[in-house]
Amino acid sequence: MTVEISVTKHAHVFDLIEDPTGWVLDNPLTQFLLLHTNEIKYMCMLGYTYLHGHKLFTKLPNNVSTSFKFVSMLMTCTGGGIMVPIFINGIPVPLANDAYPIAIITSFAIHHYFPILREVMKLSNVMMCFMVLLYENLRAYVVVSLTSAAADKISASTFSFPVFGPIICGTIAGCGGAFLPFSKGLDPIKSGLASPMLSALVAAAGFHLFLNTPLSEGVIDAKQKAHVHVAVFFIAVGLTNVFGLTNNQKAPTAKKES
Repeated sequence: MTVEISVTKHAHVFDLIEDPTGWVLDNPLTQFLLLHTNEIKYMCMLGYTYLHGHKLFTKLPNNVSTSFKFVSMLMTCTGGGIMVPIFINGIPVPLANDAYPIAIITSFAIHHYFPILREVMKLSNVMMCFMVLLYENLRAYVVVSLTSAAADKISASTFSFPVFGPIICGTIAGCGGAFLPFSKGLDPIKSGLASPMLSALVAAAGFHLFLNTPLSEGVIDAKQKAHVHVAVFFIAVGLTNVFGLTNNQKAPTAKKES
């Protein structure tokens, strides 16, 4: 009887606890941003691989062989998922999850046999926004998953938790495809960090430090809420880049008077 009364009291106390940040998870968008169902995950995976293929096929000349295009697309889509698992003694994502090769093959077939769709996406802002939404949402999932996996695998050294290892792995997870094949060397950052690299670095650092410092103390479902913020951040950056809402444009130079 004493045990039952104690449990009842504790349950009553828990019922009284309110989560001031519960709105982050208690909304219709959460199911999409956290990829709660396989259907949502596969849809985002297809959008992710298709947009990667759009960037790749736009750059490659038409006389390049089909095999070269396919392998290049495979490395572009799963570069971070290949490199990070190798760093932490795991299995690369394309080998561990058959859904990724299926999505890549599907997207490759669409680009290869129906190139007209690339032109349609260039002309349709609605379609471009939709693809960016799927692309950045899955990229957030990859960064969060591999940052967490690295944090679990890497042992603490100087600090009470591993600091730089998981952040570096999370950054590579979000932009590793830009460095494959390795024959590119450091050419991708010769002119500075591209937007996907910088956003992946900020997201991985913020996510990892939030979960392993007092910043997340007392936060209910801290990991899921941090994941939602990473996804929203990526989507906002992606849409900003698509619509050119940056200040990277060169200022017009004044003409000299004769």
